[in-house]
Amino acid sequence: MNYADIKTVDIQDGTGVRVSIYVSGCHFHCKGCHNPEAWDFKYGKEYTEETEKYILDLLDKDYISGLSILGGEPLEPQNQEILSGLVAKVKQRFPNKDIWCYTGYDFEKNVLNEMYKKFEFTPKFLKNVDVIVDGQFEEENKIVDLRFRGSTNQRKIDVKSSLEQNKLVQLKFGDEGRYENN
Repeated sequence: MNYADIKTVDIQDGTGVRVSIYVSGCHFHCKGCHNPEAWDFKYGKEYTEETEKYILDLLDKDYISGLSILGGEPLEPQNQEILSGLVAKVKQRFPNKDIWCYTGYDFEKNVLNEMYKKFEFTPKFLKNVDVIVDGQFEEENKIVDLRFRGSTNQRKIDVKSSLEQNKLVQLKFGDEGRYENN
């Protein structure tokens, strides 16, 4: 797996101050994507044990709330397999820090009904992720100052509750009143 970037201090990709990794490789190619160079699986730097140690060291600060994983596409199988090891180590070492993952895949259709059954690493990955923001970026649904996402179709999902209840448990971003029909 390659990665495009690691942000050591990030306040836009989840709550609090975070460390974020942008993985390389995405087949969605959303119109208006803010990171099209990361569509290429070979873009950026190779993810190594040293990269993982670096991320864990960055997370070892009291002011860091958690880890955000973005792309490219983190849930592409070849990325997800490697990331399942990272999120397990993060949760083991920092159980009080949360992990957010951004994906263009649909949580129910693609992640739970396909990947969860097909790949042994998907259940391992999901058990350590707290929040998934799902849905492809849709330029026609873009509002520039949305909280923690690019377009209004994207959903914030409580992964642990969804798995426990065997149904989608959606969280609010807090700014939905601006665009939802009440």
